Amino acid sequence: MSGSSSSASLDSGATPVAVDALDLAALLCSRVCHDLISPVGAIVNGLEVLDDAKNADDRDFALDLIRKSARNASARLQFCRLAFGAAGSAGAQIDTGDAESMARGFLEDEKTRITWNLPRTLQPKNRVKLLLNMLIIAQQTIPRGGVLTIDALGQGDTGGLRIRAAGLNARLPQNIADQLAGVHQGTVDAHAVQPYYTRLLAQASGLRASLAMDGDAVVVTAE
Repeated sequence: MSGSSSSASLDSGATPVAVDALDLAALLCSRVCHDLISPVGAIVNGLEVLDDAKNADDRDFALDLIRKSARNASARLQFCRLAFGAAGSAGAQIDTGDAESMARGFLEDEKTRITWNLPRTLQPKNRVKLLLNMLIIAQQTIPRGGVLTIDALGQGDTGGLRIRAAGLNARLPQNIADQLAGVHQGTVDAHAVQPYYTRLLAQASGLRASLAMDGDAVVVTAE
């Protein structure tokens, strides 16, 4: 599973694309704003409908839209704060139970379910951030929904992590696999910054991230 052409290219001496600190910060901010535009825009639409509502049904529809969109925006903000933000001081640890709650609030819906096989422990913040970013990548490989299964590889906070994404027409985006492997040759834009950032988190955790097919499923691994 790990013997991919991307890994081979990296081993042959490819130099990973580098992004300076200011550009990385700007690209991550763009990524977070992209996640929030949809629910915030829906709240604005709901308020406009409420202003123009002529009857109780219209008002109920508008309030329901506002409530759902506000919950969605809150879940996205909490997840992004942990996945992309500072999440405490240097050397801080994060409760994986909190990470699980935020992941479920952000990613689970009528199409996608999470099977979380990790014990509840305190883990180094970069390791938890790595896990959440791996989840984003895994979810992108099953556009029609499915099951995301999260397992630990090894023991404690030095072992690896594995997320298996199983769903109808699961696909492996080669550009994401290349970013994780460090062999992407193009520029890093707002669409590519998240897998690029995931690779940096893996390196900071003493791990190496990869994306590969596993039968009909896709597996994101850090080991």
